[in-house]
Amino acid sequence: MRPKHLPARDAVYADLVRRYHEDDEFAELVKAFAEGLGMTMLAVTQQSGAVPVPREESPFELKIDEYAKRTALGNRGVDKMLHGLAHLAVAALAFPRPDDLGNPAYVGYVAVAEVDAVVRDACRVLEQHAVEAEENEDPLDTAPDLERAWRAYTRRPAAAATKDGRLAPDTTRAIITKAVRFLADQGFLVLRNTDDGGSYRTTPRYQEQVREVAASAAFRELLDLGVISITGPSGSLAVTSDPGSGGADV
Repeated sequence: MRPKHLPARDAVYADLVRRYHEDDEFAELVKAFAEGLGMTMLAVTQQSGAVPVPREESPFELKIDEYAKRTALGNRGVDKMLHGLAHLAVAALAFPRPDDLGNPAYVGYVAVAEVDAVVRDACRVLEQHAVEAEENEDPLDTAPDLERAWRAYTRRPAAAATKDGRLAPDTTRAIITKAVRFLADQGFLVLRNTDDGGSYRTTPRYQEQVREVAASAAFRELLDLGVISITGPSGSLAVTSDPGSGGADV
């Protein structure tokens, strides 16, 4: 329940993780306690520690109202959707290949500016899909969820400063900044530097979470758009997006 607390920093915690894997009775007891609290034990490893996931109606489930308080959402309905896109893009950019999620040694890197570039490229592709749907008399409301979200995102400016020089809260980069800071608070990302909005590296805890998200239709749809691509075996996650290039290189 302390997401930044890791076995590598606590000998007692490390011993409990070892016991979880060596003592079946103890492991079942841990799972039973988690079940009683309305949670599923997603993983227990020396790298990630224990990763419990709250189920719906669990007292530990993070409701949108609580998330809104932590991230200071403005227009609750629209911003909720935009934050969803931001979280989806962060996950897809951090782990764009199936092998990335299956390799416990893999570390992904994301930056606020890169996430914004990926989402805007996705919106461009989705806009094209929407135009094609209208030409084919295929109602937009029957299209995938991502296709219904691009309008709200593209209406927002990428960045704009307030009078005191801060990033205006209704910009897309401000939304992404709030999303990645929330992930960092939850032990999913670690801040590397604050340049151009900030860049982060992933943690094993986040990898376990994204492995579950990767099964969702929305995650697959975003990858299928072709705006995230691998250019080399190193898996470098530095996006160099050109609005006229037709995609973002990763």
